Amino acid sequence: MARYNKIYGGPVEEVKPQVHEAICDTSVLPGTAVVRTAGKFVAAVAASKGRMFVVQDNYLAMKGVDDAWPAGDRIIGMELLDEQLFRVRVPTGNNIAQDAALTINANGKFVAAASGNFVVAFANEAYNNTSGADQLVSVRAAKGYHFA
Repeated sequence: MARYNKIYGGPVEEVKPQVHEAICDTSVLPGTAVVRTAGKFVAAVAASKGRMFVVQDNYLAMKGVDDAWPAGDRIIGMELLDEQLFRVRVPTGNNIAQDAALTINANGKFVAAASGNFVVAFANEAYNNTSGADQLVSVRAAKGYHFA
């Protein structure tokens, strides 16, 4: 069961996040990082740079944050903007400290950045994921480009 029921975390007084739609050839869970390549979304990896998006929950089909978008579907990606909060996927076995620098692993999930990693976001909360499943953690996108 997810810790949060929405991927977009606010603030509520701003206009909703900038969203983009594109086909994704693979099944993808909300809260996963994606990038656009050749007009399609693909899972982001540690080497991904440039515009990064977080997959939104499929509210159009009344699906929750733990329901994957099917392969070949047109998905909604929210642009990571630094003044907004997002809930992102952190794999099991990861201990995230508040304000920790986060990067992307090979599956588009967010993990603590090691020295030299490209920093995508900063944790807005502390969470030790020993749940046995990916969990959602609140983050704020990093301003500009950072390396740990």
